[in-house]
Amino acid sequence: MLKKSVFAVLVVLMLLLAACGGSNEAADSSDEAAVDTTINCGDVEVGELPDLGGQDVYMAVENAYPPFNYLDENGEGIGWDYDIGRALCDLLNCTPVFTEAAWDGIFPAMAAGEYDVLFDGVTFTAERDETVDFSCAYVILGQVLLVRVDEDRFSTADEFAADENLVVSTQITTTNEMVAHDFVGVDRTKSFEDFGLAVQALLSGDVDAVVIDTLTASGFMGQNPGEMKIAATITSDEQLALVFPPDSDLKEPFTNALHAMAADGSLQSINDTWFNP
Repeated sequence: MLKKSVFAVLVVLMLLLAACGGSNEAADSSDEAAVDTTINCGDVEVGELPDLGGQDVYMAVENAYPPFNYLDENGEGIGWDYDIGRALCDLLNCTPVFTEAAWDGIFPAMAAGEYDVLFDGVTFTAERDETVDFSCAYVILGQVLLVRVDEDRFSTADEFAADENLVVSTQITTTNEMVAHDFVGVDRTKSFEDFGLAVQALLSGDVDAVVIDTLTASGFMGQNPGEMKIAATITSDEQLALVFPPDSDLKEPFTNALHAMAADGSLQSINDTWFNP
């Protein structure tokens, strides 16, 4: 599971404007199901949208990953995931049942069918594709170094990596953690249960940066105005997609509904609301 102007890059990469790049390792090494994932949600014809008869669809969210999902001041879940989940069910005649789930262990839970679909800004990888299924990619983004606003010890990712005294935080068992390990090594990475704790470690001075995706970095900056900034970009080609249990009968309807939302502009509208406010 990742915020030049970062938003300008995201707008260019949004699903109605760009196809997924062939440089992505997962796309090069994956099977037929994974090839489907590399197709941008706006790049294929809309398939059949069945009537699901109002069935409950259990949608896993973390409620700690802005702007995808988090709790407002009243304790209500909000974010891109909530808006998209409701919109998809409007098209398919289903009832979204948002269920809070811890990130650690979520893929075994999905493989076991404990939830119907996982939102939470999940990055497609070939390894994950071996145990769960993915929709089309609804957005492409990268990972960055999120730092305190007064940080002046480095200005590039290379400068950060070269200073062995600098440490990053991130969330455990995410692609962000994998990138962090590749970037500065395991010994210079502190992994936390969720990104809220990783960001708090940054704000309290326990780490020097957070390895995090571009959108979520912006989400946390919005929640902590004037306290953080993006210092450098590490990656730029990660594909986010919805996740389903293997052989789920909901994968095709939900993927077709994403196609339909891409075609009528409603997906872009929700993207703009949460990704480029």
